[in-house]
Amino acid sequence: MEPVITTREQAKTCHFCGAPIEVAHAHEGNSYCCEGCYLRKREFQVTREFAQHTMDVLVETLVAALDAREHETGLHSKRVACHTLVLARRFTDDEAQLRQIYHGALLHDIGKIGIPDAILLKHGPLTDDEWAVMRTHPGKGHAILQGVPFLREAAKIVLTHEERYDGTGYPRGLQGEAIPWGARLFAVIDALDAMTTDRPYRPAQSFDAARAEILRVAGSQFDPQACQAFDAERKALREMVALKCGEAALPPVLANIV
Repeated sequence: MEPVITTREQAKTCHFCGAPIEVAHAHEGNSYCCEGCYLRKREFQVTREFAQHTMDVLVETLVAALDAREHETGLHSKRVACHTLVLARRFTDDEAQLRQIYHGALLHDIGKIGIPDAILLKHGPLTDDEWAVMRTHPGKGHAILQGVPFLREAAKIVLTHEERYDGTGYPRGLQGEAIPWGARLFAVIDALDAMTTDRPYRPAQSFDAARAEILRVAGSQFDPQACQAFDAERKALREMVALKCGEAALPPVLANIV
């Protein structure tokens, strides 16, 4: 922002340090700051932007590491993260909270890095013992992320993304609002993406068929409020499913986060 030059008669007071100033930099509204405070403010902004960029790169690197293990393209993780944000924005406009939800959804399966290849990459159905090992991946993911300060809230979503609203999920059998709300939103979106994606054992369902199934199990598998938000955003989600997020420009609703 260009400095606002004032005369001696128009001297103002720095919004930050309180010192009288003659050459002022506009701050907010009718307030001003001196050159020293202005430069410190700009330094803080640049440092914060650099730190956020570094954080985003770290998250993308972790996702890429999992993709390399699973021999996947990574679009599933990006899709569910983008779609979950659509629902989350109906409940909050706090950018820091939205970023945690995005990162939690993006990294939801990061714990699969700790699952043996014989189980993770198995083409046939898993045995009961193998499923028991597979179900450890939320805890493994939480253990990987919980030590990273800027991912602590995201780590909670990773830990609880396989829980069900009725308490029949895993790893802890949490029920209702005991499940973090970001994970409850994610659960709906994860099911949507699974049902509308081709699998070796079945073709993809239509958006309308997936929507009907999600609404059918509202209150049992899924949080009813999350399902209401999903249905309210069905137009945007239908378009995003059709485009398979990552193959087209992101909608404006996501532009400030991803």
